[in-house]
Amino acid sequence: MDIAHRLRAALSPYWESSALVIFTEDCTGRPQKKGGAEAIISRVSIAELDALRTPLTGDRSGADGAAWRGEAVFGGELRPVLAVSSPSNALLVLSDPQPGQASGTGPDPQWVLHYLWTMAAERIREKVADAPPSYLIESRAASAERLRVTAELVDRHSTTLETLLAALRSPALADAAARTAATDVAAKALVGLRTLSDRTTDLVEEPVASAFQRLREDLRPLMNFSGIDVQFVEPPVNGRALPGEVAHAARAIVRGLVLAMVDQQGVRRIRTQWDCDGVNLLVNVRDDGPGELSATAPAVARLVQRVEALNGSMGVDVMPGWGADVAVTLPLDPPSRPPADIAGWNLGDRELEVLQLLAAGQRNRGIAAKLHISENTVKFHLRNLYRKIGASSRTEAMALAHSNGLR
Repeated sequence: MDIAHRLRAALSPYWESSALVIFTEDCTGRPQKKGGAEAIISRVSIAELDALRTPLTGDRSGADGAAWRGEAVFGGELRPVLAVSSPSNALLVLSDPQPGQASGTGPDPQWVLHYLWTMAAERIREKVADAPPSYLIESRAASAERLRVTAELVDRHSTTLETLLAALRSPALADAAARTAATDVAAKALVGLRTLSDRTTDLVEEPVASAFQRLREDLRPLMNFSGIDVQFVEPPVNGRALPGEVAHAARAIVRGLVLAMVDQQGVRRIRTQWDCDGVNLLVNVRDDGPGELSATAPAVARLVQRVEALNGSMGVDVMPGWGADVAVTLPLDPPSRPPADIAGWNLGDRELEVLQLLAAGQRNRGIAAKLHISENTVKFHLRNLYRKIGASSRTEAMALAHSNGLR
């Protein structure tokens, strides 16, 4: 999705910037959308983006697009930034922001920024809600990989910092004041590291109870204005945490089912329930309508595709005159696949390098920069490796690479 580049181009007459980054938790596989200077956007971290949320969270108008302008660490360096929130809790950050040429003659630049960013954030939310199965497969692979890498970093740095703390606390050392100061610094670094780990885990895992609460909030407008009694049966609070893409897909599936049920005549009550057996998320949605919900209707068929993309199953039990009962099972773990012999793909050395960077989430521009080749050369290698591995798209190539151990 090139929404970051398009938004930056649309804003350029009113706000010039060296880089633009969108941070949204709706996209579990790629929470960052970036455009601008590669030297900046390639170094932006989730910790930096989280820090930029802080001056916005205390503003009660944050849901309406609160903005903060100042200096902050962004892309590994202290630089001027402009951060803007959105109703969907997405974050927009411009680095080195300066009023553009149209700022003195056209509409108010701040109004333009708020208007375009609100539309872009809502568009991202809509795209994810209507995501094809291929996106969900890619999202699951990317989420699992991000969690694995973060866990490795946490283990390594935690060991280093804990060893440092043990040494500095040793009574055999002199200069107690220096030891105390160093201990405080190391302890803060350790807390920060573990906070980063927790934050990254939150992007790929969500407690089942909080995921269900977000569903209630999503359906609140329907409850308020439709006159239909939407009932919720809470899941166990101690159930296994849900992978991010499972939680997001489950909410989208329930929303879709509720809307399909509301379209029937005579529906007065809808009951939705989640449960978790440690292996699957079990979803049940039931209405008291005429029992006319069809499993082959386009709206329901699209939901079946979302379920099958996560290797799940959905059954629709229709009882004329009594209503419909829909049961959905979503596995919490991806299906295991035996590793294929990558050598059988007969990739050249450069093609393999391109595929590895593609599997790591790099776009064509980033691959070209890392390999010191042109973007046209990257496209040439991609066409060849698509043919060799039997992929018809970038997403399918990423999924094949992930399933065969390339990260």
